[in-house]
Amino acid sequence: MLCPLAGGARFVGMKQRYLWMVRRAYRAMRHPRLRHRPWWRKLTRPLMHKSLWKPCRDSVAKGMAIGLFIGLISPFIPQSLCAGVIAAWLRANVPFAIVSTWLSNPFTYPFILPAQLWLGRWLQSNIGLRVPGIDDADQIAGLGGAAIDLMLGAAVSGILMGMLAFPLVHLFSAILPHHLPHLPHLHRQKQATTPARDGGKSSS
Repeated sequence: MLCPLAGGARFVGMKQRYLWMVRRAYRAMRHPRLRHRPWWRKLTRPLMHKSLWKPCRDSVAKGMAIGLFIGLISPFIPQSLCAGVIAAWLRANVPFAIVSTWLSNPFTYPFILPAQLWLGRWLQSNIGLRVPGIDDADQIAGLGGAAIDLMLGAAVSGILMGMLAFPLVHLFSAILPHHLPHLPHLHRQKQATTPARDGGKSSS
């Protein structure tokens, strides 16, 4: 039997980690060199809506899938910003989208890039999967077949990791629903108060 105090401490610890993640994501968007620029404020303003920062099962799953996909397809794009903008557009959790891109970083690139290169070669040689629109390595000037292998491996690994986010998040929510509820907190409050109001009207 679990001790209630242990469960409460675990909940507080997870809440603190989420708040830490939120602060990191917020600082990334409020960079001192960018936050005073009008184009940056216009671009990041939709990301600051409160509903995009409150965790629930579906929004977290979508945010993590977006972040993992963006983080793995290319290291040459502003990953956090792209993931945040796409998350806001799809009504996903912005902090999880931004932080999930950090799976790919200078410390993990030495492992991720060779794995993607191997995956691309394996898919082409064993399954015959090709990059759409590219039939010959010579079509990418100066890069050769390794570039195509890497492109294919990066795309497929991003898609697979993005798809994997959904069952993992849903399983976590099913096991620990108090840590990751199905609905946002404000939505659950509205659902709880609506029947009470209806009951009051019917009794009157």
